[in-house]
Amino acid sequence: MKSDLKNVTIIGSGAWGSALATLVQTNQHHVQIWSRQSQLSLAEMVSNSDAIVSAVSIKGVRAIAEKLQTAKLQPHTVLVSATKGLEPVTRQTPSQIWRSLIPDHPLVVLSGPNLSKEIMMGQPAATVVASTEASAAQFIQNIFASRNFRVYTNSDPIGVELGGTLKNVIAIAVGACDGLNLGTNAKSALITRSLIEIIRVGVYFGAQPETFWGLSGLGDLLATCNSNLSRNYQVGYAIAQGLSLEEAIANVQGTAEGVNTANVLIEISDREKISVPVSRYVYRLLKGEITLQQAVEGLMERDLKPEN
Repeated sequence: MKSDLKNVTIIGSGAWGSALATLVQTNQHHVQIWSRQSQLSLAEMVSNSDAIVSAVSIKGVRAIAEKLQTAKLQPHTVLVSATKGLEPVTRQTPSQIWRSLIPDHPLVVLSGPNLSKEIMMGQPAATVVASTEASAAQFIQNIFASRNFRVYTNSDPIGVELGGTLKNVIAIAVGACDGLNLGTNAKSALITRSLIEIIRVGVYFGAQPETFWGLSGLGDLLATCNSNLSRNYQVGYAIAQGLSLEEAIANVQGTAEGVNTANVLIEISDREKISVPVSRYVYRLLKGEITLQQAVEGLMERDLKPEN
C-alpha cells in the first residue's frame, strides 16, 4: 500500500491551500505546502513531486508558473490548477496561463462547491477534476477522494474552471440582495438568470454548456450564493449595509476574486457583444457608477422577453 502513496506539493498557504493539504493528508499521501515564506525554494520543493497543486490567487499564477518553467520536474508530474479568476491584462483563465508556460505536463483543473472552512471541519463535500487527459484527471481524483470528499472527473477543464470563476461576480450580487432583505423570490430569480449569462460566457471560451449544470457550475454557484463563508458574498452584503467597496474588501479575510473578475468579464463582454446584465450591474455598482437601489431597479425594469 505504501508504494501507492504520492508526493504532493501545494502552492499557497491560505485557507484553500490548507484545506486541499488536509484532503491529501486524509489519504496518507506525503504533502508539503510552499509559500513565499518557505525556507526551501519552489524548485527544490517540487523536484520529487508527483502532483503540484496551485492554490494561489489569480494575480500570483503567472509568477508561479514562470518559476516552475526552470524547475526540474519529474516527467510524469501532473499540474493542478485550483485558482478561480481571470488575469486582468491577458484575460486568460489560470489553466490557459499554465498551458502557455508549461505545455509538456498534464494539466488538471479542480473546482466545485468547496468552502474551505467546511472542508477543514471535515464536513462532506464534492468537487470536479477536469482534464483533456482522462488518466491525469483519474490520478488526481484518487489523490483527493475520500469518505467525506467525493471527486468526479470531467473532460471540459475550461468549463469547470469558468463555473468557479464567474460565479464569484454573481455572489456579490446575491450578497447585496440578502443585505437588502429582498427575499427568497428575488434571490432565486437572480441566481437562475445569472446562470444563463455564465453559460453564454463559457460557450464563448469554448466550454460545453452542460458543464455549467454540474457541480462546478450550478453547484458552486449555489454554495457561494448561500453562505456567508463566501468572501464575494460578504463583499456584496457589506455594500448593502452601507460600506464602501474599499471598506467591504478590508473586512474580508483573503481575496474576493469576484471584484477583479467583474472588471475583466465586462471588458470581454463589451468586445465580444456578450449579454451579461447581472454582471454588468455588479461592475457598475463596484465602480460607483450606480447605487445599489439603481441596480435593483434596473434589473427589474429590463424589457419583457422570453425566458430563453
